[in-house]
Amino acid sequence: MDLAAVLADLSFWELAAVAGMALVASLVGGVAGYGTGALMPLVLVPIVGAEPVVPIIAFSALATNTSRAVAFRRAIDFRRCLIVLGAALPTCALGAYGYTLLTSAGAMLVIGGMLMASVPLRRLLKRREIRLDDRGLALSSIGYGVLVGGTAGSGIILLSLLMAVGLEGAAVIATDAAISIVIGIVKVSVFGIAGVVGAQVLAFALLIGAVAFPGAFLAKAVVDRMPVHLHTAVLDAVVLFGGGVLVFRALFK
Repeated sequence: MDLAAVLADLSFWELAAVAGMALVASLVGGVAGYGTGALMPLVLVPIVGAEPVVPIIAFSALATNTSRAVAFRRAIDFRRCLIVLGAALPTCALGAYGYTLLTSAGAMLVIGGMLMASVPLRRLLKRREIRLDDRGLALSSIGYGVLVGGTAGSGIILLSLLMAVGLEGAAVIATDAAISIVIGIVKVSVFGIAGVVGAQVLAFALLIGAVAFPGAFLAKAVVDRMPVHLHTAVLDAVVLFGGGVLVFRALFK
């Protein structure tokens, strides 16, 4: 597979858009704990179409989540990691396989719908201040597995679950990253077996991963200084707009 040839076919502005968004998404994700899966489809779909987007993000997320887990490694809650993974991995594989069966319009509709739903879902979960014990975490993780396997932008669900069991600050970001590494391995394995991983997917994933890797360490440097509510509001607006565009294109293209 000629990965360089795939990137060579892109214009300078397309490469710049993907690289720039990868850095921004990595910074946002390192500060807020989510945002990577919500932001990257906004530049990837117009360039590569909807179908390769979830596999691309799954591969690139291995790098971004690894960097985040290393940067915040002392705060990882390994017991909660095991609870979530034990419940979510089987349904994650199921969700990833279901995604490979979608048409281009179907993939666009799923991604756009999930992006739009993530904003009110985050606000609802925050307002309700739901509290979970370990059993509730495991049961909730079953449904999370289906969504994370077949969509982009569902990371807010895991963050909400971790906060609902009492994790705060760096512990949420670190534990989310550690869980997401294993989830990512399962997703890329399913995509590989299904035959949807080609040169295009790998080339874009390597580009995003290479640019985003240092973003987690930059985020760690500013995590205690940046007002989270400000970039959260901007992120919500961008995600809602981008998700709406994808749904519109899926329904009326």
